[in-house]
Amino acid sequence: MKSYISVFKMRLRMELQYRGAMIGGILCQMFFGLVLVALYRALYEGHPQSIPIENVATYVWLQQGFFRMMLASDSELLDKIRTGDVSYDMCRPVNMYGFYYARIMALKMMGSLMRALPMFVLAFLLPKGWGLHLPASLPAFLAAIPALALGLLCVCALENITVAFTMITLDPRGIQGLLNLLMMTLSGNILPLTLFPDSWQKVITLFPYAQLLDAPIRIYTGDYGLESVLRVYMIQSIWIVILVTFGIYMWNRNQKRMIVQGG
Repeated sequence: MKSYISVFKMRLRMELQYRGAMIGGILCQMFFGLVLVALYRALYEGHPQSIPIENVATYVWLQQGFFRMMLASDSELLDKIRTGDVSYDMCRPVNMYGFYYARIMALKMMGSLMRALPMFVLAFLLPKGWGLHLPASLPAFLAAIPALALGLLCVCALENITVAFTMITLDPRGIQGLLNLLMMTLSGNILPLTLFPDSWQKVITLFPYAQLLDAPIRIYTGDYGLESVLRVYMIQSIWIVILVTFGIYMWNRNQKRMIVQGG
């Protein structure tokens, strides 16, 4: 366990070095957040919805704040797979799945926090209906934090599955593009899942993608009452177990079949 904690800490320190990228990311996400909120406000003027525009704006800003948690990937590992240098890592006396799971978790967590915290401060300063709204209640805010942590574990498991497919194809663009499209659409990043028809929501909210950010945000905004929190935690935990188990199986299978060519 100490090895994985050390890997996690080292990756955290590496992420702290990219301050220029952090500033650029904040400006970019603020711009897209304002554009999306403006579009939804225009939609509400023509077709009012049952969900308050303040909740939709909050949904958008929370999605934008944790955007890096969704799409950040370990490019160094992907390069190692393409070049065959991953064979050196296989000589380490650690479980490879756990080793890279810890790296990806540190990358996604620190990258998100560095961008999200300044963004949320700026979003709180925007006028009502444009900016980030306060949580439905203090218990809702506290309940959303464990849900967000479980969402992080879930997205890291999905990322490791993407890497496992890359070990087979040697090119991450296909599977990464497919999974990113599914993730962006079914997690609520492109269109808040709260605006989907109720019949659709009964299905898509059970998918693993909805557990990443949609579930924590709904707890934060009060769309999921406190009586539903344990159910959300249970669904998230089940998907984490399924995805981690499948990822470990794929990694172990790939390691046994891997052939590294070269001198």
